[in-house]
Amino acid sequence: MLNELITMKNPKSQAAEAFRTLRTNIQFSTLDQEIKTIVVTSSQPDEGKSTIISNLAITFAENNKKVLLIDCDLRKPIVHKNFALSNSDGLTSLVARESKLEECIKTTTISNLYILTSGPIPPNPAELLGSKKMKSLLKEFSEVFDIILLDTPPVLAVTDAQILSTLCDGVVLVTSFGQAEKNAVVRAKELIDKVGGRILGVVMNKVPNKSKSYYYYRYNYR
Repeated sequence: MLNELITMKNPKSQAAEAFRTLRTNIQFSTLDQEIKTIVVTSSQPDEGKSTIISNLAITFAENNKKVLLIDCDLRKPIVHKNFALSNSDGLTSLVARESKLEECIKTTTISNLYILTSGPIPPNPAELLGSKKMKSLLKEFSEVFDIILLDTPPVLAVTDAQILSTLCDGVVLVTSFGQAEKNAVVRAKELIDKVGGRILGVVMNKVPNKSKSYYYYRYNYR
């Protein structure tokens, strides 16, 4: 699914520029706290969160940040497909202590960008993501990487995004133009707020550009 990576395929496009704007807005979203670990999620499935986070990771890496993109969607992982990587081992292998760190973190063709795929799908995703080992790994990663991006399942589907929002500096909520339901987005925000997660802003994607024949991504800052 490398064709989904518009920031790599067509870096001068309007869509790629929108991702750079998103990166900048995240960096300046707060002056009181460094934003280093970021959850990217959506209210419902198929709103494009994995495409958004993959392109966002590339823009951070291009800005001379050492970036780790973690696929925390342990139910329907896609990040490894976006970057054409093996998913034989990954996050679940680390949490279960079945593999070593250097065996799981994968390099990419993009300088400064590293990927930790989901690994084998476990029977207990929420328990793994809320474990002490997961918290320890995030702390360890924070000492090595400048930016850590976590792709999680939709908020309304399971509790995974809520759990991880309590361990990270902020949450970016992805919505899809013409698809996202207002009540669902509001409910997703309420669930993140309920556990003390910090919503940095909202990304609306698949917004039709009337002047051209393709969709582009637009960032709405909250």
